[in-house]
Amino acid sequence: MKDLESQGFKPAPADYFTGKAFVKTLVAMDEITNCNISDVAFEPGCRNNWHTHPSNQILMVKEGTCYYQQEGAPIQRLTAGEVINVLPGIKHWHGASPETAMVHVAININTERGVVNWMEPVTDEQYNSL
Repeated sequence: MKDLESQGFKPAPADYFTGKAFVKTLVAMDEITNCNISDVAFEPGCRNNWHTHPSNQILMVKEGTCYYQQEGAPIQRLTAGEVINVLPGIKHWHGASPETAMVHVAININTERGVVNWMEPVTDEQYNSL
C-alpha cells in the first residue's frame, strides 16, 4: 500500500467509501470495449457502500483479506487468488478486513448496460458482523 500514486493509483470517490480506497484503471470502457477493469486498493477497515451492477462484476483478490457480503447473507472472507462472480442486480459490498489492507481486480462487463448503482453506506454493525 506504499506509494500508490507512483503506481498509477488515484483516490477513489470518498462519497462511496468508508475509509480510504484507491483505484488504478487497467482497461477503460469505450465505444468498442464494453468492459472496465481496475485494481482497487483498500486500507485496513475500508469498504465501499452497498451497491448493485447492471451486469456481472468479477472480483479477483490480489493481496490481503477481502470482506464480501451480499444482502441477507453472512460476510465471506476471501484471500489472494480467490474470485467471486457477482451476478447482475445483487446488492452487495466489499472491502478490506479491519486488520489488513487489500487489493482486488474489479472487472465490470457489459458496461453498455451501466456500471454501478451506489446505495447507502455499510454500517459499522454490518461490517463488524463477521
